[in-house]
Amino acid sequence: MSTATYTPRLQKKYHEEVVPALKKKFGYKSPMQVPRITKICLNRGVNGAVADKKLIDISIEELTTITGQKAVSTMSKKDISNFKLRKKMPIGARVTLRGGRMYEFLDRLIAASLPRVRDFKGVSEKAFDGRGNYTLGITEQIIFPEIDIDKVNRITGLDITFVTTARNNEEAYELLREIGMPFRNMRKD
Repeated sequence: MSTATYTPRLQKKYHEEVVPALKKKFGYKSPMQVPRITKICLNRGVNGAVADKKLIDISIEELTTITGQKAVSTMSKKDISNFKLRKKMPIGARVTLRGGRMYEFLDRLIAASLPRVRDFKGVSEKAFDGRGNYTLGITEQIIFPEIDIDKVNRITGLDITFVTTARNNEEAYELLREIGMPFRNMRKD
């Protein structure tokens, strides 16, 4: 019986190409100093979830289909009477990806989904938080090939956050650029 295990394409690229490139650029002495992506979080707030509970189920199902991992609902933290919102009511859906699934999702996002965005010129390089994390806003869930357009009853968006071990925006930018994130204005070295 073969003991060969499957390694996602981007995970292999990270170890073989990205680590040496970032080590050279930033002068790291050890491969363990090189920033890496620790997790990818997908989050979606569902408009109208207070009135219609089925919207949450649809949203969870869509996120599960997109990522290949079961999504969970997010609950409200406090009462807001103007929105008819009570504490612990489901108001959104989220999923956190790590390891192989994370690299598989990132590969599909870069190679298949982002090019399907209408008039796509690249993703903004201004969405870093100063601590090495990057958040990408998707306005339409139909850019993912896993979603059947005929079954979609509402076009909704979602946020994708890339959590890295980078210490600042520059390190995180270089990490994502080396992995293949199509930034709008690619900086020249």
